Amino acid sequence: MRRTALLASATLLTALLPLTAAGSASGADEPAPVPVDRFEGEVPFANQPADGIFTWGGDTDDPPALQLTDRADAPEGAKVLSGTYEISGYGGFTHDFAADQPAHDWSAHKGIRFWWDGQDNGKKIAFEIKDGGANGEASELWTTSFTDDFTGWKQIEIPFADFTYRTDYQPVGGIDHVLGLTQMWGYALTLPVEVKGQFAMDDLELYGKADQSLRASVTTDSVVYPVREGGTAQVKVSVATIGSAPIDEPVTVAYEAGGGTAASGSDYVPVKGTITFPAGTASGTSRTVQVATRKDKAAESAETVPLKLTVTGAKAPAETPEVVIDAHGLPYLDSRLPVRKRVADLLSRMSLEEKAGQMTQAERAGLTSQGDIATYALGSLLSGGGSTPTPNTPEAWAKMIDSFQLRAQATRFQIPLIYGVDAVHGHNNLAGATIMPHNIGIGATRDPQLAEKTGAVTASEVRATGIPWDFAPCLCVTRDERWGRSYESFGEDPALVESMETVIQGLQGRADGRDLDRGDKVLATAKHFVGDGGTEYGSSTTGSYTIDQGVTKVTRQQLEAVHLAPYRTAVDRGIGTVMPSYSSLDVLGDGQGPVKMHARADMINGVLKGRMGFDGFVISDWNAIDQLPGDYASHVGTAVNAGVDMMMVPYTYKDFSTTLIDEVKAGRVSGKRIDDAVARILTQKFKLGLFEHPYADTSGADEIGSTAHRAVARRAAAESQVLLKNANGVLPLKKSQKVYVAGSNADDLGNQTGGWTITWQGASGDHTQGTTVLQAMRRAGGDVTYSKDASAPLNGYDVGVVVVGETPYAEGVGDVGNGHSLQLSAADRAAVDKVCGAMKCAVLIVSGRPQLIGDRLGEIDALVASWLPGTEGDGVADVLYGKRPFTGQLPVTWPKSETQLPINVGDASYDPQFPYGWGLTTLTGVPEGNVVTLKALALAATVAERAGSAQAGRDIVTRARLLVQQKVGSALTASVAAPFADADHLLLTGKYAAAVAKLTEAYRAAG
Repeated sequence: MRRTALLASATLLTALLPLTAAGSASGADEPAPVPVDRFEGEVPFANQPADGIFTWGGDTDDPPALQLTDRADAPEGAKVLSGTYEISGYGGFTHDFAADQPAHDWSAHKGIRFWWDGQDNGKKIAFEIKDGGANGEASELWTTSFTDDFTGWKQIEIPFADFTYRTDYQPVGGIDHVLGLTQMWGYALTLPVEVKGQFAMDDLELYGKADQSLRASVTTDSVVYPVREGGTAQVKVSVATIGSAPIDEPVTVAYEAGGGTAASGSDYVPVKGTITFPAGTASGTSRTVQVATRKDKAAESAETVPLKLTVTGAKAPAETPEVVIDAHGLPYLDSRLPVRKRVADLLSRMSLEEKAGQMTQAERAGLTSQGDIATYALGSLLSGGGSTPTPNTPEAWAKMIDSFQLRAQATRFQIPLIYGVDAVHGHNNLAGATIMPHNIGIGATRDPQLAEKTGAVTASEVRATGIPWDFAPCLCVTRDERWGRSYESFGEDPALVESMETVIQGLQGRADGRDLDRGDKVLATAKHFVGDGGTEYGSSTTGSYTIDQGVTKVTRQQLEAVHLAPYRTAVDRGIGTVMPSYSSLDVLGDGQGPVKMHARADMINGVLKGRMGFDGFVISDWNAIDQLPGDYASHVGTAVNAGVDMMMVPYTYKDFSTTLIDEVKAGRVSGKRIDDAVARILTQKFKLGLFEHPYADTSGADEIGSTAHRAVARRAAAESQVLLKNANGVLPLKKSQKVYVAGSNADDLGNQTGGWTITWQGASGDHTQGTTVLQAMRRAGGDVTYSKDASAPLNGYDVGVVVVGETPYAEGVGDVGNGHSLQLSAADRAAVDKVCGAMKCAVLIVSGRPQLIGDRLGEIDALVASWLPGTEGDGVADVLYGKRPFTGQLPVTWPKSETQLPINVGDASYDPQFPYGWGLTTLTGVPEGNVVTLKALALAATVAERAGSAQAGRDIVTRARLLVQQKVGSALTASVAAPFADADHLLLTGKYAAAVAKLTEAYRAAG
């Protein structure tokens, strides 16, 4: 039977209902309940566009099992909807109304109700309704919840006024943010996780009459109204209704200013009155209340004037609007003064509570209320991976951050927030942004100038959305490719990492910080201090991680040479912030054993701030202090005393702030330490120009994802491609060739961009704007046929291109042994075997780290390490078709087997598949020669080194390297690989003559 209940007349519906339900209306003027689902079989299990109930979940095990069950105790009819579930990620079920029929009108009713068979498990169950849009899967989501804390059947009633706009996920990015109720497409329930459970529900219906106080509301156009002393605040008061219908009854709003820190009469003109919106007033109608302030000659901190609103006939605003008379005349507000003087003046005026607030950073989605920004005087907010506004647009980002900054204006000294985001390869949380290759690919370019340009593009796009702070770059030195963060590193050689730190100038500008207040620069963060890339496999104790957040065991010399070296360079380059690592450091012989980095005062206070002279501030990693030993108070005290200045406590910001205050009062954290931390934070805020310009400068927003920005990313993608093998000159391809393309990563933008893209872990598929490798090959003019699994006929082609590799992951989720390996998938191996067995072939590996390919290397003609090239697949096509030559070099050693790991340049035993620094070229005119040629190059290198001519030295070593690679071909042995890799390290350290000598050794070893 087709469900038409909501379109039927009230009389017919009443006749269909059982007497108990029909008589349950609580007043003669209330409409009869209207059935939505009776669960008697009238609604099938089906998907859009059909009318039906369907399940969903985070993976194959998460969707619940549903059925219609005969129950003697059914509250209505004979059947109920019942189900079982055991959900690890997320799961639930939905009823979408038929998309080929009109949407339903629920606006006449007070709310929705249903019977629930309680299991008394104490779990919250989210209930969601779908409003507006094209259909049930393209509608706006509004949500609330109820708690299963009872046993047996209970009728759950939810007034529509209880539903709030869902901010964590909207399928269409939101429509109008108004619960209209006139175009409803169904509902959904999200079931509890981490519990094995069952449920039953029955008789879901609309109930009651929509009363005006539930569907009409009074709002103000802002919550905070900053105004200069002597100015007049304009507070717009509006009335609005759900469904946008005119109001049925009068609404009155009595207002009166007073009760804040400003004095009535002397600081502002007293104001009191009443606004009346008569019956029939259109939804959205506004009136303005003016609050005039008075000017005197005194310098003052900000003062508040709450405007109390008493509403009759509608719902009152959730918060009392507040007029703020701006702070004025105080030295810290004078931009002509040196920053140090401004900091000293402001610091001298602040209370302990205000200082603790500056040291606290919360996640935007973790705020209990936006009012907490002022209540706790918060110093910072962040967006974690995937924490985005809805819709995920530049305009929405700027509007969101401006709304947070406005809240900070309601504090005594109006200290602006510093908002941070993980833009680790472009503004990667923002849909449509320019996504660069991940750092591992940037390291492969060996191009410091290009690294700086990628940083500049990232900074420009980030700052244009109102964000002044980037948690990048990662200066980790990756020493084991089983690490899930390998791709966040520029490479395994600290000298390579140091050479790529030009990215800091791209992000921040000049080292003295004078460019930080520009609209295209951001504060950068060196992370993760120190040794995060050196953790031992199997040492992690974080969940199922195997290596990430584990223990780095090193000698003092190894610590200095490998892991600390990049931070010395970063400090010299003026890095503004540093983030400690989750991992532990065990310096052999120091007697401390493994100590979490957030607790290592010897490294943060002693080495970083003391010996290196770092004068920025230290920001903790996400909830990192929770991993320290002891109770929460000791977590806070230990980290702050170790030198951490600001704590990233996404959801526990209240606990941190109050605990820090208690620790200071108890004498366990000194006031001097607090002042040092706050002074460091304020210094960067002043340098960024946030006191003068706290709100977003969106003048550069038009450049986000622009052709010019994408051109930089395209060049980076091209230069990052490393040609490992090229038998018989298979590459570059010719446009006249018929090319057979296969493989899982040929046409998948999500796999190509990797983790930290739109969401923390990233995802396969199209989730932003860009060009896949396949699309780029076609755009390049290639004659291309595509078959992902190589199932299409293989005959008649000149060459095959198989694009394989990894799917996205981030951090320890990607650790080898945690659901990941360095082996190609079975499908990828099959695609390689099919194509390379039938024709000449080139295999591209799109991955964050080397993949074990040795067992198939013999059947592969050309092999390319493509890394994670970002959104601009055109850069890959540029080198495939010869528009640009292959010039990339391995930033890490490519192992033969997993048993070799860890394997790195300089190891005593070194026999890789391909050595560090390896990279064939398709440049024309590759130098030829022999030992005599190399001897001449060695002499020239010595001259260049003595003259301090870096460019000449690099050019000479590059010529020698290409000569040696041509001689070696595929005859790579351990005796060749070791000196070859050493040569690239020596080149990066400016030892050009020694590099040529090592290359000569490799040449001779090749026979």
